[in-house]
This record gives sequence, structure tokens and C-alpha cells, in this order.
Amino acid sequence: MYDNKITFIKTAIIEDNEVHAGLLEKYLIKWSKHKHVPLEINQYLSAEEFLFEWKPGLGFSVLFIDIQMHEINGIDLAKSVRKKDSEINIVFTTGITGYMAEGYEVEALHYLVKPVNEDKIYKCMDKVLNKRKDINYIIVHSKDEIHKLATSQINYIEARGHGCIIEIFTKENNQKKIKQTEVSESISELETILPKQGFIKCHRSYLCGIQNIHHIGKTEITFDTGSHIPVSRRLHKDVNQAFIRYFSRIAKI
Repeated sequence: MYDNKITFIKTAIIEDNEVHAGLLEKYLIKWSKHKHVPLEINQYLSAEEFLFEWKPGLGFSVLFIDIQMHEINGIDLAKSVRKKDSEINIVFTTGITGYMAEGYEVEALHYLVKPVNEDKIYKCMDKVLNKRKDINYIIVHSKDEIHKLATSQINYIEARGHGCIIEIFTKENNQKKIKQTEVSESISELETILPKQGFIKCHRSYLCGIQNIHHIGKTEITFDTGSHIPVSRRLHKDVNQAFIRYFSRIAKI
């Protein structure tokens, strides 16, 4: 059984074929019972119906979107959603192959060919569940403010003076924007509250977020956003091994 802190997962099935929608709902319900994770399942017969009701903040965790719909198709719907919500999981369902490139463009979690397969639905929902379990936040302080930061958005932490600089990124219109926040916590304090599997010391003055690393060079680490920080010779091997372990674990989910 999964962590009881996970109350329920809110899903939407956006599908103009009621037979396919019913089959997908059936598999989702079976997965919910098998994993002991409650689901809220909402069905929409068109993209227009969904967009009329949807807005960011309604709590949807995953959207199952049929690509071949009339009027607004699934790809255009996903693009509309991504403009306002960069975190929601999108799963495409289709009877025709050949839309993989569009799926990458909107960062789709999965791409399922109809008729949907029960085993693939299970694997897909396991991914959603594990992503939710990986969500973590830390509370940090600056001079006059308190900040809640998602650890998944932290590129690195740099010790500076008695406190630290934390570089985070946010997504706006599918573009990653970098922001640096000065906090009063020391790097050793932050090291104790950050998830151990997600962060590693790469230099005496730096902690790096492993999941956001793009590549590791001989003397520096480059992140997906293009930012880079030094990696010491002494810690280089440890960082490489942590990087390999982290992404090997993700690949098995």
C-alpha cells in the first residue's frame, strides 16, 4: 500500500468515443482498487467541454487525451493546457501512430495506442503516483520573508556569507525561467532538510539538484536551464555515481 499522505488522484478522460472512455475508466478503477489509491475520474466528450470547465488550480493530476477529436484536437488541447499549467501529467491516447514529436513538444508523460492495454494503464498510473510521492518542499527564510520552494525546481545551492543563494527555475509558456533567492539558512542546514536521494555536494560551496543536471564535465556541472557550477576533483566521482543511480531508478518506474 502506498503512503497514506496521498489522498486521491484527480483524473480527466477527454475522449469523444464513449466505448474507449468506458474501457479506460474500467482499467483506472481496477488500478485504484489494486493500489489502494482513491481516484476521482471525470469524463469529457470533447476538448471544448473540458476547456469550458478547466482552469489551473482545479487539482487535476493527469489528463488522458484522445488525439483524434473533432473541432479542437488533442494536440491543440494539450498545448492550451501547457500554456497555463506546466506540471499536470498528459497522456495521449490514439488509434494512429505518428504523433510522438507532438507528444514531446508538450512533455507528455505517455503515448498509448488504442485499444488501451490494462498493463500499460497500470504502468502509466504508477508513474503518476511515483511522481506525486517525489514532490517535496522546503521552507526557507530571507530577511523579511518565508519561502516555500519545490525541491524539484532547485538547480543548485551556493554557500555565500552566513547564508546561501538558491537557484530555482519556473516554467512559463513552456520556457524555463531562472530565479535566485537569497536565504539565511546555511548550506549545512539545507543539506539536512533536502531529500538525500535528490541532492549531492559537488563542491565545498555547492549542493546540486541531481534531476536537473544536463551533463557533468571535468570541472563543472551544467543544468538543463544552461546554468553551470563548479565540481571539485575530489567529489567528481561521487557526483557521477549519484547521477547514474538517480536516472537508473527513474528509468525503472
